[in-house]
Amino acid sequence: MGTLAYIINRERSEVLLIHRNKRSHDEHLGKWNGLGGKLETHEDIASGIRREIREEAGIEVTSMTMRGTISWPGFGPNGEDWFSPLFLIDGWIGDPGSSNNEGDLEWIALERILQACHPDQQLREDAALPMWEGDRYFLPLVFDDDPRPFHGVMPYSNGQPTSWTFERW
Repeated sequence: MGTLAYIINRERSEVLLIHRNKRSHDEHLGKWNGLGGKLETHEDIASGIRREIREEAGIEVTSMTMRGTISWPGFGPNGEDWFSPLFLIDGWIGDPGSSNNEGDLEWIALERILQACHPDQQLREDAALPMWEGDRYFLPLVFDDDPRPFHGVMPYSNGQPTSWTFERW
């Protein structure tokens, strides 16, 4: 069980992402991602994501919304099944750090992220945003205006999504 969050600065239309570039053995190496991680024993999902954001960005969350959940069968390095709630964080105290032990933190324009989600769109090389292939399917749902959370399943095989289905309630 993991957590994943996207910290948004609505005034500047930017999202804080991590560029996973610090650990050579990291299965996420080279990819841009939201912040988050594994839940600890006896930890609820809200406490878990607040702890992860504190550890990874050095800020205290004051406002967040759960945007959805995703089940990732076969996603892990050994084919483990993962399940994660996804949060949008729009309130915090403090200034995010510029890096942590997993990679560099950077504010990325929301427009650039959403453009990267359209695989048929030709992007300039400097505008490309390497991410997990599956992120392109669900990230538009994290940032859209529909107040209903989405609940999806995205099976993986050999590091690639094999399908994507979701519903909203």
